[in-house]
Amino acid sequence: MATIDTAARRAPLAARRRPAALVGGLGAAGALLAAVAFLGLALGARSIPLDVVIDALLDPRAGDNDHLVVRELRVPRTVIGVAVGAALGLCGAVLQGTTRNPIADPGLLGLTAGASLAVVGAITWLGVASPAGVVWFAFAGTAVAALVVYGIGAIGRSGDEPMRLALIGAAVTAAATSLTTVILLTDLETLERYRFWVVGSLSGRDLGTLVTLSPFLIAGALISIGIGRSLDAIALGDDLARGLGQRLDRARWSSAAAVILLCGTATAIAGPIAFVGLAAPHLARRVTGPDHRWILAYSALLGAIMLVGADVAGRLVAEPGEVEAGLVVAMLGGPVMIAVVRGARPVRR
Repeated sequence: MATIDTAARRAPLAARRRPAALVGGLGAAGALLAAVAFLGLALGARSIPLDVVIDALLDPRAGDNDHLVVRELRVPRTVIGVAVGAALGLCGAVLQGTTRNPIADPGLLGLTAGASLAVVGAITWLGVASPAGVVWFAFAGTAVAALVVYGIGAIGRSGDEPMRLALIGAAVTAAATSLTTVILLTDLETLERYRFWVVGSLSGRDLGTLVTLSPFLIAGALISIGIGRSLDAIALGDDLARGLGQRLDRARWSSAAAVILLCGTATAIAGPIAFVGLAAPHLARRVTGPDHRWILAYSALLGAIMLVGADVAGRLVAEPGEVEAGLVVAMLGGPVMIAVVRGARPVRR
């Protein structure tokens, strides 16, 4: 049977940490996020002194180019980075808790592949070109993929549920990716439009889109918080969870709703960004232990820190151009994740 991250199993000190220490850790993570976000406003192809950034936020002057860059370009992408990173971190924590699979993320269960297929179909057959139009199809594609995976996984009672979801997700990913590739190979114009969305970026994103979709993010976050105790019970195994009085069907469908809302919105806004939803819960679990209420809170903050930090790094490594945040996360995150896995001890059964 698939098990939750080994770090949770071998972290008795983290499990015994007092709530005061964990609250302090959340405060430290929040302070780090604020620092990274502030750097995101100051650094880039055009570096802006910190005092000018503060003036731009508190006392903007019309006609000042530095103030314009801060308020019109960097504030929106930083706010979007925080929201998308937090959503992906929460989504990964919910998926890993629900499936008891430490490598579960939106990509594993076919959600990003479903979003990509929907976007390609919208561009090719409906002529959708604007980012504001694409986001709704990405959201719908994620939702359909999640419903397919969870719906098929709920049929019958045979087999291990977490493994079933992973296998179904792999099949959905393969099918959707194949269809996407076929469409792209036969329509170069669609490929040109699609490639700017698929790399995963915070630049050029409209803050108005985030405002429009923010109710979905808020609803997904609230559902995630509400199922924290259920995720703790699911981590013990289906039989024991039922013995504790948990209604697993309701918990899994609630998690599906949270994943659709969080992953669908994040992917629609910024494109498919890998690794954040995989790594943030791992890092959170090493600090908090197995309590999902703390894991969810830390995952949201760590996901936001990772994505905004990657966006800042992408602006600095290729001046005067930039590397997209999704690519930076993948390049930097891969080695980190390998180190985490190598340092993990095997689970004693």
